[in-house]
Amino acid sequence: MYPMTQPLDVIAVTGASGYVGALLLQKLEEEGDLRKLVAIDVNPPPLPIHNIAVYRQDVTNPIDELLDDHRVSTLVHLAFITEAGINRREIMYNREANLASLRSVLNSCLRARIKHFVYLSSHAVYGAHPDNPVPLSDGAPLRPSPEIPYAYDKFLSEQIIQEFAEQHPEIKVTVLRPCLVLGPNANNKVTRAFFRPWLMAVHDCNPPIQFLYEDDLARVLTIIIKQGIPGVFNVAGEGVVFYRELAEIIKSRLIELPAFLGYPLVQLTWRLHLQRHSTAAGLDMVRYPIVLSTSKLRHTTGYRFWHTSRDALESYTNACLLYQDVV
Repeated sequence: MYPMTQPLDVIAVTGASGYVGALLLQKLEEEGDLRKLVAIDVNPPPLPIHNIAVYRQDVTNPIDELLDDHRVSTLVHLAFITEAGINRREIMYNREANLASLRSVLNSCLRARIKHFVYLSSHAVYGAHPDNPVPLSDGAPLRPSPEIPYAYDKFLSEQIIQEFAEQHPEIKVTVLRPCLVLGPNANNKVTRAFFRPWLMAVHDCNPPIQFLYEDDLARVLTIIIKQGIPGVFNVAGEGVVFYRELAEIIKSRLIELPAFLGYPLVQLTWRLHLQRHSTAAGLDMVRYPIVLSTSKLRHTTGYRFWHTSRDALESYTNACLLYQDVV
């Protein structure tokens, strides 16, 4: 286990105005032992934060000068385009933008002599496969479907980061692979795509699903930053929620079909633009399990999750119902 704290300097966060970025900035501010925070995003932070320098810019452009000016010691890279894209051209455009911004940020970190680089990946890099072990360790092979752009872009990003880490051992590199993050503040493209009035189910399939409460992720990130911990770590709440149980909790109607009908039907609706949530490959995510082992994270950091997967799901669901009542 690493020491509880290390001398802190200045922390920079790209994608600082997004869902996770806003949570992290708030958590770091609450800690109260940082010299300064640096927020980098094309949009302004959604919440007021004290002792922060805000830069509204695209990180595909170099940021080493501002990192150097503020003597940033740790950079957390959260900037990422999550849109799937409506066609192959748009998918490739978003992919190139994600990879270009990552390469630009890594090069800026190198020139600014950053000590610690932290990247938020996803459990989706493991891919949904019938032979997935339960649970998956942090060292399990990465097998994302190229037909799921979000997962494949994260996979390609991890490859770039791994090469960077091997070439620059003087810089600590951390990659976190969280499952789906939920909580009362969750309202993004990923959650909206997953939680709909109806859900497709494959006959005789009821995979376990993990969720991560948003505050737990913010605490894990803060520990990683403050203790300067390198490595690759799975992050997921305790326990699971089974897919059919999920549908009951969020009050979604299940449309159940055998696999030989479900896959071509979903692909047809995608091609005809009748739905833009997923291609047929997305059915694998509700057919086969991606269950993460978090033993490495718990052993390394000593962290114990405050919330279960069900807690995270119910918190998000209750917030959605409250919002509907207010509207």
